[in-house]
Amino acid sequence: MIPVDVAAITATLGMLHLFFRRDIPVTYDVSLLKTPASVIKDPATFRAGWIVLFLLLVGFFVLEPLGIPISAIAATGAAVLFIVAKRGHAINTGKVLRDAPWQIVIFSLGMYLVVYGLRNAGLTESLSDVLNLLAEKGLWAATFGTGFLTAFLSSVMNNMPTVLIGALSIDGSTATGVVKEAMIYANVIGCDLGPKITPIGSLATLLWLHVLAQKNMTITWGYYFRTGIIMTLPVLFVTLAVLAWRLSVTL
Repeated sequence: MIPVDVAAITATLGMLHLFFRRDIPVTYDVSLLKTPASVIKDPATFRAGWIVLFLLLVGFFVLEPLGIPISAIAATGAAVLFIVAKRGHAINTGKVLRDAPWQIVIFSLGMYLVVYGLRNAGLTESLSDVLNLLAEKGLWAATFGTGFLTAFLSSVMNNMPTVLIGALSIDGSTATGVVKEAMIYANVIGCDLGPKITPIGSLATLLWLHVLAQKNMTITWGYYFRTGIIMTLPVLFVTLAVLAWRLSVTL
């Protein structure tokens, strides 16, 4: 899948340049930038963060196969960082907890309940029927249809439940062979790129917008949607096209 990765990265960089080329300064004064060390408020927490990140990476690969939930591994790492930061007194951990976007956590849980309710109401069966029609049209139709369908669903009901719904729908379809393989990859691509269309498509986007709002930098949903749809659709099209071409070579 290296050609697909290269195509996605190249298309993304190309769209970023086309859209923001007038806003990117040709030159800038390096002396106006702060030294990296000056922005580290708590060296102990900074160093501990790197250690925790490394241990988390190891833990995901080693402990998860043993039956330990990924959430427990991540929560342990967060707890260690919190304790280190609290002992350092440079970071107001109480304020961090108070200002955390808990409403986003509630939103994500609510979204999962809604999506699972839709699944129980027959959503996956309906999507499987649509995927069956796409599979009958061949590799290219299945690739583009699945990719754009899951991208749309990710943009309106978040990408994490959508990738699960997509996987269940593909598994329940009659697609086989390279067509089913294309659907699986297209589902992942659509759920990765689709969330860039709307703010609710990705929890990371909601968290980032929350952080920006705390710094008095407001990005309206209308501007985000206009920018997201202009930037995302061409990248999605190019990536899916290269995916279909790559898999057609192995036919």
